[in-house]
Amino acid sequence: MCRMTEVSSLTGRLLVATPALADPNFDRAVVLLLDHDDEGSLGVILNRPTPVTVGDILAPWADLAGEPGVVFQGGPVSLDAALGVAVIPGDEGPLGWRRVHGAIGLVDLETPPELLGPALGSLRIFAGYAGWGPGQLEDELAEGAWYVVESEPGDVSSPRPETLWRQVLRRQRGDLAMVATYPDDPTLN
Repeated sequence: MCRMTEVSSLTGRLLVATPALADPNFDRAVVLLLDHDDEGSLGVILNRPTPVTVGDILAPWADLAGEPGVVFQGGPVSLDAALGVAVIPGDEGPLGWRRVHGAIGLVDLETPPELLGPALGSLRIFAGYAGWGPGQLEDELAEGAWYVVESEPGDVSSPRPETLWRQVLRRQRGDLAMVATYPDDPTLN
């Protein structure tokens, strides 16, 4: 007998690392899930700016990147690959942009920037991504490694990414908002 397991898509939602998550790649990470289905999951870490400017690696896109105008480390996988995530308000996105969830979508970085520029609400460039194989993310969720919360378009372009973990938790209801006060190093408490 073959059992099919249905995966409820978390595409467009945020994974917020719990204080218990031990992997240093994801310490206090806020991950936007760009794809989630029974074949696995892919997302980008929204709060890992690097010192590398967008102009250093993708000069044509530099003027369109939001503040801070740096490349973000999207995750530990394929650090030599770039992903563009943009917020485009309205119902129709331009050529070179694929809607992921709501106003959030992926930018085809091969598209001439001048075609997308007028439509972009914000753009962030990521080096690498976070990826999970089939069932791997579900296992981590069952172990309590992540909180799953709704994303907001402003999460993608937060001008202060170092505060995003606390900001996202603070806007949640109930006990989850209290986690935002968790100390960086609980041993010092």
